[in-house]
Amino acid sequence: MPQKILAGRAADPQLRGDLVQIKVDQVILSRAPTRAYVEAVAAGLKKTPLEVAVAYDGVCVNDAAWNSEVARGAWSAVVPEMLAAGIQVARPGIGFPAPVHLERFGSPARLALTDDPRLAPLGGVGMLVLVASPGQLAQALAQGSVWLRPPRSVQILISGRTRPFVCARDVALELVRRGIGDVVKRIEERHRAPVVLEFAGQSAKLLNVSERAVLAGVAPMLGAAAGLFLSDEKTESFLRDQRRSKAHRTLFADQGAPCDDAVTLDLGTVDPLICDEQGQVRSVRDLAGKPIHQAMLGGDSGTNLRDLLAAAALLKSKRVPSRLDFLVAPPSRQALEVLAQSGALTDLAATGARIIEPDRRVSSGELYPVGPGRTSLRTCDPEPLAPGFIVASAETLAYAVATGTLGDPRAFKRPVRVTIPRVLPTDDVLVTRERKPEAGAAKRDKPLTAPAPRGWKSTTFDLVDTLPAPGGADVALLASPDAARALATRVGELDAVRVVIGAGIPSGFVNALAGAGIAVFTVDAAGLAALRGQRSIALPPVAQWGDAVQITVGKAKLTLALAAVGLERAWITSGTSRPAPSPSKR
Repeated sequence: MPQKILAGRAADPQLRGDLVQIKVDQVILSRAPTRAYVEAVAAGLKKTPLEVAVAYDGVCVNDAAWNSEVARGAWSAVVPEMLAAGIQVARPGIGFPAPVHLERFGSPARLALTDDPRLAPLGGVGMLVLVASPGQLAQALAQGSVWLRPPRSVQILISGRTRPFVCARDVALELVRRGIGDVVKRIEERHRAPVVLEFAGQSAKLLNVSERAVLAGVAPMLGAAAGLFLSDEKTESFLRDQRRSKAHRTLFADQGAPCDDAVTLDLGTVDPLICDEQGQVRSVRDLAGKPIHQAMLGGDSGTNLRDLLAAAALLKSKRVPSRLDFLVAPPSRQALEVLAQSGALTDLAATGARIIEPDRRVSSGELYPVGPGRTSLRTCDPEPLAPGFIVASAETLAYAVATGTLGDPRAFKRPVRVTIPRVLPTDDVLVTRERKPEAGAAKRDKPLTAPAPRGWKSTTFDLVDTLPAPGGADVALLASPDAARALATRVGELDAVRVVIGAGIPSGFVNALAGAGIAVFTVDAAGLAALRGQRSIALPPVAQWGDAVQITVGKAKLTLALAAVGLERAWITSGTSRPAPSPSKR
């Protein structure tokens, strides 16, 4: 299915070559919207040719520190100039980007680029979403196309039906426990191409779009570039309920279409699961009785409207234990309104819940962090390298809120029946679209300018194993796959990293990092062990880099493999994938 989406948009429909130029339908800006915008302006942007371009202003809780960052021109802010370029702005309070975009803009059989892997749930509606660097996003915004690595596919064949108190969140965790990540890694290493998880099988057709979104959202945790479901009658029904029937397109895998591997999953074998603070998926019974001090229902992934209503029903007439903080983060404004109209919000409030705003820092743990020695239980996916918390389903969380400890939600004995209303609130009051400049609007003191591409003045760097603070001296990062994933989503903010060295780094992130002028090298386990004791690393001049680079570590020589291919190597040399503006747009 991903190949079908890309083939209809590629200059070469056969998708031959290491990189292929592909037309983009949507751009979704979440992490560093202003960085992508200023780079697009430098690439000649006047009016974007894309079907949809949206920038999410995800900071709802303003404080003095954030206001100072905005005044200094923080890349993670949203600027009003975007509107004149045809970029819509989703204002604070509308919800988290993934669920909001699924409701308001998600379209089957389209290609979207983003700066945030947490947009992966959009694959539930049949949209292919890939992470890109600010330079690639700029090219898409200004010219409508980018150069990408053609992906490979792994099919997840789903059969059976889930048992009571087992939901899509548990199924997603089961995929992690089954070792799908190892399958993805093996194909990545063999083909040097990003891997897309294709969900298929008879039971995949039985899942609604919200449940599909939960499963697609687990793709980044498995090292995959994206997750993708078919688009069928369920998808059409979802879009009709969102009053967007015209956005529907059918998408399905062709009979006998090749894939690189296939994994089967019987939903009837899945039990309630949790993902602990160390990222290990276990049966909830393994940690039964563990005290919980914070429970957060909702967030940007892992839950849907059905889960919220089910948790509210299970907790009706219950009271929060005195040592537990119960937080509810409605995924979207639409979900909040449905909860209010159905009376579920009143039930949650009566339980002792605190309703919090959908600030993007909730997902990273910057807001509402749990104290030392205390345990947080949440329903959303963890952020790479963020402080750990336990991930579980809404039903498991409801049991913890009712008792104060982890336990099997099947102890409730009677599962609840939830009815999702067919008439949903779809008012886009917090989406700002194109408008003319306001009369008398204050002019910016300092014009927005894109950072100049970084050259290679030296190829000798300090070697670090943690993400450095912005604005420091250039360094080489000895990275785990999670660190590379975290860096790939922060390339608009962390400008000190020039070289990444690691093993098992997904090629989709290699493409995004190369677009920011960052070179990725892979090395075997022995080489990693030798490098860990070093304080610096000296590489040959960039002009001498080939498929392999020889370096000296102590008295030994190591071989580093350059992960970039084709045009990506030119991006590394020039320091950016941002194209020069075309003469027609000067």
